[in-house]
Amino acid sequence: MTKRHILTTYLALAAALGALHAAPALAQQGPTFTYKQVQAGEAVYKQHCESCHGAAYDGIDQAPPLAGEGFLHRWGGRRTLDLFDYIQGRMPSGAPGTLSPEQTASVLASILMRNFLTISDQPLSDDPQVLRQSVLPPPTTSLGTLAVGVPIPPPPNPVPNPLDKITPVTDEMLRNPAEGDWLTWRRNSAINGYSPLKQINKTNIGRLRETWSWALANGPNESTPIAHDGVIFAMSAGDVVQAINGANGDFLWQYTRRLPKDSPATFKKSLSIYGDSIIIATSDAHMVALDVKTGDVKWDTPLVPEGARGYRIMSGPVIAKGKAIVGTTGSAPGGNFIVAVDATTGKEAWRFNTIPKPGEPGGDTWNGLPYDKRAGSSVWNPGSFDPETGLVFFGPSPTYDTLPLRDPISSKKGVNDALYTNTTLAFDPDTGKLVWHYQHLQNDQWDLDWAFERQFLDLNISGKKTRAVITAGKAAVFDVLEAKTGKYLFSFDRGVQNFISKIDSKTGEKIIDRKKFNLGERVVTVCPDTEGGKEWIPDALNPDTNVVFIPMNESCVNFTPTSPGERGLLTTKVRTDSRPMEGSDGNFGRMDAVDAATGKQLWVHRRRAPSTTGALATAGGLVFAGYLDRRIVAFDADTGKEVWTTRLSDAPNTTPITYTANGKQYIAVMTGSGGAHMKVFARYVPEVKLPLNRTSILTVFEVGPAP
Repeated sequence: MTKRHILTTYLALAAALGALHAAPALAQQGPTFTYKQVQAGEAVYKQHCESCHGAAYDGIDQAPPLAGEGFLHRWGGRRTLDLFDYIQGRMPSGAPGTLSPEQTASVLASILMRNFLTISDQPLSDDPQVLRQSVLPPPTTSLGTLAVGVPIPPPPNPVPNPLDKITPVTDEMLRNPAEGDWLTWRRNSAINGYSPLKQINKTNIGRLRETWSWALANGPNESTPIAHDGVIFAMSAGDVVQAINGANGDFLWQYTRRLPKDSPATFKKSLSIYGDSIIIATSDAHMVALDVKTGDVKWDTPLVPEGARGYRIMSGPVIAKGKAIVGTTGSAPGGNFIVAVDATTGKEAWRFNTIPKPGEPGGDTWNGLPYDKRAGSSVWNPGSFDPETGLVFFGPSPTYDTLPLRDPISSKKGVNDALYTNTTLAFDPDTGKLVWHYQHLQNDQWDLDWAFERQFLDLNISGKKTRAVITAGKAAVFDVLEAKTGKYLFSFDRGVQNFISKIDSKTGEKIIDRKKFNLGERVVTVCPDTEGGKEWIPDALNPDTNVVFIPMNESCVNFTPTSPGERGLLTTKVRTDSRPMEGSDGNFGRMDAVDAATGKQLWVHRRRAPSTTGALATAGGLVFAGYLDRRIVAFDADTGKEVWTTRLSDAPNTTPITYTANGKQYIAVMTGSGGAHMKVFARYVPEVKLPLNRTSILTVFEVGPAP
């Protein structure tokens, strides 16, 4: 049977069903279209729509079907113009607004034919006045639909939409947010994770209770939401962004990224807000700006050249001087990069390769490896911006192909340091110029990244105010540097590592215990585990007291030589086996409070369940954090005493935030286990059972009334 015969039979069946089910009034008002338009529309659909909505118009993954009862329940009884405008304004998702009116009409004709409307000799018009006069058919099941033209009474107690009064976000607001806002991954440009809110405090924390929750897209999740003017913006699995009323949990809008078939969804740690846009990085390595009030795409910028493979984005953009800046991860030859785009237009401004080429500054620190054999230096966490110095900071990770770097090819100092791995990079955000860099750990053979948040504090050095930047690696050794120049100031060690035997007091160079270095020759036990004493889950720093609250875990790892034919850790020929620290009492999770200006320990709180979220500190004298046993816990910031806890639907894996809506303070936290550290640390607590259906939920808490 020819394709034409198949289509003729299909149309005859459609006509019969249409005649059987269509109501007389709707038949008179329904849209018309021609066979020629259907043919043209199928070609447009195949090119622009099929990868998301499927060859049978039945939807793929999260893309909705365009045929059947579900489609008609959404669009049935509505004006044809509504669907036409939706397609032309929002589709295709990767390049919305690029279809011409003629193409939009033709693809709409193909959709209508799939929903059993009959072919006509009258083409579907692209004239808004004509389209406004026709109505799409209702679903045909016994469930029915709303009667056409019958108004629905308004709700008796309408809730104002907070998006109607939402204000544009400025650079100054990012630097000093309103008390009730949480505008970045860690609230402000300095990403210190501290809120000045104190409605929720030590005196009323016992009355903290859940007030509402919202189901997010299912899947792994590491994203921290943001909040502005009472609206929460949350990103979840599959690159889904949702706007939610922070006061009552009402849904406001949603954006879903339609990913190419060869781009698996990755979870992102953050999203950004600037001006009247929500700015995100996507799994197919684009930067996208969404209208803050509607979720409509404003601009969409690819960050990776067409055809390039091996790049992912796991963090999220930081906003600095009108630029949205993000780094990539992956194992592409030549390493990764940091890229800045104009936050208003999406136009690329600059990019920086995190592995230098031979002959470039730092390019001769890769033990003679050709450029295409160098890999890693991934950027896993969002950057931070310090308005006082005007610099933006990032921290690339180590390489994972370590054996070619282990033994130096010459006696020349630094020949195998592998810049810019485990390095703080300080850029001018306007130009992308590297102002200074400081490598915290050279030639990392253990995958103990120094790639996490860079936070800022003011210190008194020899009677002079000094702006400092503080950061730590998985070893939970903290380096404090002068923020303007990168000059080393001092370090402090939280006592969970065993491979650094000494730190040079003048340079900060880490002197390595050589017994822990030559992996592959014998079993070597290194602390912490490759998932870290400190991990990507961020610290909270109180800028008024310089106290830093550090979520940590106590664990170690055996590096064991592989047997012949056994797969090892890349070329190093070892496997990693997690283990408790020697003499462990079975408490793996920790929260440390440390005076960052002196390194003095203030208190330590230890728990059986490993830490899985970053810390939130507030002016109410509280510190919040989450654990693998599904607990969210509040500590007294002064003493470390546990003052409140509750259990969530699943393990939290992001970071709690706090915000206000209608003048009331809330605490919000998301569940949805995502990262490798969740899986690794679960081995230590086999008694902890998590739900098999790994749902992702946003849960919000408020203080209940006094008894």
